[in-house]
Amino acid sequence: MIAAPFHAGERALQALAGSREQMEVAGPRVIRDYMPDQHRDFFELLPFIVAGSIDGNLQPWASVLAAPVGFVHSPDPTHLRIDALPAAGDPLVGQLKQGATLGLLGIQPHTRRRNRMNGTVESLDDAGFMVAVQQSFGNCPRYIQAREPVFVPPRADATPQAQWLDRLDLAAHRLIGSADTLFIATAYPDEAAAGDAADASSHGVDVSHRGGRPGFVRIDGDDVLTLPDFNGNRFFNTLGNLAAHPRAGLLFVDFDSGDLLHVAVTAEIVWDGPEVAAFEGAERLVRFHVEHALRRPAALPLRWGDAQLSPHLAGTGQWNTGMRPLTDGR
Repeated sequence: MIAAPFHAGERALQALAGSREQMEVAGPRVIRDYMPDQHRDFFELLPFIVAGSIDGNLQPWASVLAAPVGFVHSPDPTHLRIDALPAAGDPLVGQLKQGATLGLLGIQPHTRRRNRMNGTVESLDDAGFMVAVQQSFGNCPRYIQAREPVFVPPRADATPQAQWLDRLDLAAHRLIGSADTLFIATAYPDEAAAGDAADASSHGVDVSHRGGRPGFVRIDGDDVLTLPDFNGNRFFNTLGNLAAHPRAGLLFVDFDSGDLLHVAVTAEIVWDGPEVAAFEGAERLVRFHVEHALRRPAALPLRWGDAQLSPHLAGTGQWNTGMRPLTDGR
């Protein structure tokens, strides 16, 4: 167990939400400094893993690595080995070095299982890298859309160029506006942690999943994205990081083409007000101001089955549609 698994930002958000006392008891029981065998076995089943990193300007980025099943494995309870490296153009390339902090998310969408592991790069070689565990914990299956991925080796001559975007273009708007899934990387860097007496394992990078009905991310003028925040585990890992360091990296996946859209944003949390009250199921909103983005065409070598929306989306609304709740999980 980790005696103090939550940093000052997480503790502050827990207090605002009225879950602080509960988390003081639950946190040390479920957030570990090693991976239980169930988590170690789970990671070995995956054809992809989501990674969160932070660059030299303290900007978090969310990325994804994919390879044949078995490329992620755990040689012992305190380490995770990834036999893959980021491709050219991936924001992770510049951050993947010995001593770097990473957030890792193992997610199996078709079974709605997910586990998180935050740690430090212990070694790096030509085939991959080893991460030492700082925090390991599971997440509930809520809001995950069930779609099964299969790894398909990329063509040797397929080298699409990454495209830098100072502003979101029409193609980016279309992808974001139709998305039912995103991944978000946040961080609690040393600069934000100055003077925090919490356990050192609570510092670093985290990456998480967010899901909703298609179109759950609203696009406003001037490249502002608004995301409803639904009921979760009350840890407030993501929002706690944002409270202390209000920058994030979003990742949107085009499940038809394999295109990836990495978006660098600054964030603010909207705790209450008419917008929150109007969106069925939202406990608060997160507003993202886009700084820039990176599009990587056909970068993800996976093919996906049809999606089945999470039944937990029943009772959640949509933007600009009268906020009608779902009744059948679709």
